[in-house]
Amino acid sequence: MAPSAAANNRYALIGALYAFIAAVAFSGKAVLVKLAYVYSVDAVTLLALRMLFALPFFIVMAIWAARREGAVDIARRDWGVLALLGVLGYYLASLLDFLGLLYISASLERLVIFLYPTLVVVLSAVYFKRRITGHVGVALLLSYTGIALVFAHDVNLDQKDIILGGALVFASSLVYAIYLIGSGGIIARLGSARFTGYAMTISCAVVGVHFGVVNPVDALIQPMPVYGLALAMAIFSTVVPALLLSEGIRRIGVDKTSVIGSI
Repeated sequence: MAPSAAANNRYALIGALYAFIAAVAFSGKAVLVKLAYVYSVDAVTLLALRMLFALPFFIVMAIWAARREGAVDIARRDWGVLALLGVLGYYLASLLDFLGLLYISASLERLVIFLYPTLVVVLSAVYFKRRITGHVGVALLLSYTGIALVFAHDVNLDQKDIILGGALVFASSLVYAIYLIGSGGIIARLGSARFTGYAMTISCAVVGVHFGVVNPVDALIQPMPVYGLALAMAIFSTVVPALLLSEGIRRIGVDKTSVIGSI
């Protein structure tokens, strides 16, 4: 028996709610990062602490989802996609974002990073040949005009290296948009929890390797407030929103999820 219109609307509404909560939770990350930088922790170490605290949650999530009844086998191609998306979404995008926050304010970082919905629209138009309608085009123009005005204001304040910081955060936004577009299909096949568990575990591993290459192990020894901020970042700005975002994509698709993210 086909689901009723009311059931479909409720299903989509819950997906929209998940996307909204994920956006709000992700937004707190910039503030937590700036608070941690007060203690002179470097970007790679802070990112490593964030992912180290988040890793146990993602491992449990991956194991639980794999053991659920009806879990499909992961094909070799799927492993390749998981690895690529894991590297892009929460390693490279996060690293670029953390580096950008060394140079610009948290408020400006949020404005630039949340250009990703417009980038999703543009990339979808290029890759999937989806036509950009008139009202969407106006929204794109307003978004980029607003960012230009904010940048002009901060440049007038002679904020150091604002162009570099803005470019790093914009690159993060672009990488994240690519991650979102690439994740829709595999989330539909594997489910949101399984995708999140595996992709994020891969991200954590790559961050750990990067940290091991550039920093000594004793760099993880930080003041207690840094651990507290990193733990809060791991739970409330990583684990929870990553799962909710994937479930939002599964329910309402990438385009709608990304647009809701601009809230």
